[in-house]
Amino acid sequence: MQRRRVLLPIACLTLLACHSSSLQQGPNETLRAYARALDEGRADDAYKLLSSEAKRNISPDAFRRMVKENAVEMKDIAHALSRPASDPVVTATVTSPKGDSLLLLYEDGRWKLDGSSIDLYGQLTPRQTIEAFLRAFERNRYDVMLRFVPDSQLEKGLDAQHLKQSWEGAWKEEMQRITAALKAALPTAQFEELGDRATMAYGSSTLQLVREHGVWKIEDFD
Repeated sequence: MQRRRVLLPIACLTLLACHSSSLQQGPNETLRAYARALDEGRADDAYKLLSSEAKRNISPDAFRRMVKENAVEMKDIAHALSRPASDPVVTATVTSPKGDSLLLLYEDGRWKLDGSSIDLYGQLTPRQTIEAFLRAFERNRYDVMLRFVPDSQLEKGLDAQHLKQSWEGAWKEEMQRITAALKAALPTAQFEELGDRATMAYGSSTLQLVREHGVWKIEDFD
């Protein structure tokens, strides 16, 4: 438990210092400043580099106490942050009124759309797969929804027509309940990946995904 408390500020560290449309401080500079502050025990300076969300989760006094009580671990973290394995990638997510998410990357001084914004029904990550599934469900694209069905179920003869008859018939209310719960949980959902399997908790249920042929599919809504 103590170790998780130590790592919290790193997960919540803001890498973006934005004013209007330009970045005033890059992610590398922010990481180095945060690392130096931790290494030197300057808790207040490190705290200033946390995002607003992070500051809501931990008070200045609690942060100072954590830095002081875990001085050795903080120095280890500072040294690790001072030599990242690769350059940070600055991203932003924009959500449309319908709940569709678009990912943008900051490259060469400008914001650009990520390639995932082109593929409306991408399945490269568990999150992208659920977003794509919900988009297909809302548009009644049963032909597309078949892409999210594992091979083992397709081999039983499941096709778009069977899916439509089931989800617009006996399973209609249940599927509406499931998709509404998934949509509500998705913005803050955490995906647990282990090899070719992943899970996502939503409400009191757990969504199970499996990766086949390099893409993620929905195995069970539990």
